[in-house]
Amino acid sequence: MKIALDPYMFRKLPMAEMVRTVADIGYSHIELSPREEFMPFFLHPRADDDRVAELKGVLRETGVELSSVLPLYKWSSPDEEERRAAVRYWRRMIEVTVELGCTLMNSEFNGRPERAAESEAAFWRSMEELLPVFEREGIALNLEAHPDDFCEVNEPAVDLVRAINKPWVNYLYCAPHTFHLSGEDPGADVRRMMAYAGDRLKHVHIADSFNHKGSGGLRYILNPPGTPARIHQHLDIGQGEVDWEAFFGTLRDIEFDGVATVCVFAWEERARESSVFMLERVTKELGSLVA
Repeated sequence: MKIALDPYMFRKLPMAEMVRTVADIGYSHIELSPREEFMPFFLHPRADDDRVAELKGVLRETGVELSSVLPLYKWSSPDEEERRAAVRYWRRMIEVTVELGCTLMNSEFNGRPERAAESEAAFWRSMEELLPVFEREGIALNLEAHPDDFCEVNEPAVDLVRAINKPWVNYLYCAPHTFHLSGEDPGADVRRMMAYAGDRLKHVHIADSFNHKGSGGLRYILNPPGTPARIHQHLDIGQGEVDWEAFFGTLRDIEFDGVATVCVFAWEERARESSVFMLERVTKELGSLVA
């Protein structure tokens, strides 16, 4: 198993300084998430040969490795022009990932929940175009359900991953999405949801979140009433309501051998302290599984 950090809270640091900071904190792996000058959200990658070489050099210098690369593109958009653009962006980011010597990418389903059938159809069109590219380049893919995606509930998301029917396409359980993944269930049986993924569970994201369905649906009051907006947090462990005993216990029980990524985003003013705390806690819970 690999313990990685999503360094999004350090994104304002120059790339080399970001990697050195992650290494200094004690992480041996980075999950590379969007950065404006390298891989922006929903736009064509900005990484050129020089920036790729810079990143490779500082990774080599520090001994830090990329556990995965996390791009976010609108590959499930029901707007065909938007979907085609996303496929182009994916193709380039796959090239960059290969150049970086990384063999794993992860992402979200994307699309629109109010146009779920159209979005799923768009997703499959993108899969038809991109799966041969992933396979040819030897890049594995882990997918997660995200609040406000066309698929945002655990079991349907796992079923969708299984339907791709490739051993190198697997499922990412995102702990801070727990209370969305549980659907209409006012609680959230973390152990049951993770167990449903079974042998497809190859990646987890670790951060805490509050149950937005708590207090009879009044934990958060959103206006106007009935708004379809989604809400969740990416907090330090212990600051929310995720069942961590069940989460970590399940990973130990199945002898999890994938990627465990710390992805706290809530505390940029204390990014280093948060990252240190999370590494210590995750190592305490899962250190026996680290390769």
